[in-house]
Amino acid sequence: MPKRFQEPLIIVNFKAYTEATGRKSVELAKKAEKVSDETGVSVGVAPQFADIASVAKAVEIPVFAQHIDPIKPGSFTGHVLAGSVKEAGAVGTLINHSERQLKLSDINEIVAITRENNLRSLVCANNPNVSAAVVALKPDIIAVEPPELIGTGIPVSKAKPEVVTGTVRLVRAINPRVTILCGAGITRGEDVAAALKLGTQGVLVASGIVKAKDPYTVLREFAEATKR
Repeated sequence: MPKRFQEPLIIVNFKAYTEATGRKSVELAKKAEKVSDETGVSVGVAPQFADIASVAKAVEIPVFAQHIDPIKPGSFTGHVLAGSVKEAGAVGTLINHSERQLKLSDINEIVAITRENNLRSLVCANNPNVSAAVVALKPDIIAVEPPELIGTGIPVSKAKPEVVTGTVRLVRAINPRVTILCGAGITRGEDVAAALKLGTQGVLVASGIVKAKDPYTVLREFAEATKR
């Protein structure tokens, strides 16, 4: 298990950006680890499948897969097995990202599979009602991300704070212990601070870090903002 996994939590989704592919994924993960070491804030990364092993060998911060399939070992060509990403060094996985949406029944099956494999489950949802539905499945972490704001640079914590507060209210009524993250359009430290003030325990970010001219400086700003 990574040396630091606590709230507040910053998870950086590398997606399929060229800036975080191959050796660049390792370089970015090392910058994330440096920020975590310097600030004491938990920072995790979610690289592409082919980069999980190299990233996990290079850093000790939490490494997540971007997805796994609701399958057990067997004849499933082209699918992603939970045991495979764990063997590669992942400690958890994203589930139901807006760019990889799933049926509720599949989300339920994947969350169960993560428990069987001792992996952390981070389920994404796009609004308070969906958040309430998926949190009933008892994931470890839930992230609310309105898809229309993803990649826009317009933070949900400012543009649609009611989505965050509504999610926190509904989710806490069902599961008071789950970690709640906020995503979509997070690009500045003040966006992170605003998300925490709305009741979340961290952020799920992507282009705001991965495509930044200086990812280390921006991520350091994010981490410092969690202490405000």
